[in-house]
Amino acid sequence: MSNFSHRITGGTDKMGAPFIAGFARSGDFRRKAVQTILLAAAIFAVLGTGDPATRFQEIGHQMMCICGCNQILLECNHVGCPASDGMRNELMAAVDRGDSNSLVEQSFVQKYGPTVLAAPTNKGFDRAAYIMPFAALFLGFGLIGLVIRSWKNRPAPAIAGGLAPVAGAELERFRDQARKETDL
Repeated sequence: MSNFSHRITGGTDKMGAPFIAGFARSGDFRRKAVQTILLAAAIFAVLGTGDPATRFQEIGHQMMCICGCNQILLECNHVGCPASDGMRNELMAAVDRGDSNSLVEQSFVQKYGPTVLAAPTNKGFDRAAYIMPFAALFLGFGLIGLVIRSWKNRPAPAIAGGLAPVAGAELERFRDQARKETDL
């Protein structure tokens, strides 16, 4: 084995097979595995993936109140709303049961219709809600470009009666005359 490959692999084991230097000792491997697992657990704890209150807030902000106020479900604040309290209770019960986010959303869509979702889904005709703003923007930029091009390429205006444009010394004489006549 060359010196270069010996440095990359870290050497050979008892049977003569090369091994990677970072995992040479099983104690190092176990320690790194435990550290990785602890780090992953800490990340999940900080993100609050299992916290029902966080899930309630997350799902509740993805739905609309169906009473006609056009507000997010958890932000519906008009007095005596006939729908928001029942919907919030239903949402909390689903979160407490441990239903997945998609299952909760699907049950609300089945019960209240697709207008309960604050944002359209990315399926079928609902994709038009995501595509049309960009399509309209690009179409508008294209039209502006065409208008600018047509203004730039339009021919010079024709002079009526066959008069030739004035230039040079004659133009300066007309300007001097205009200055004298307009001075008070």
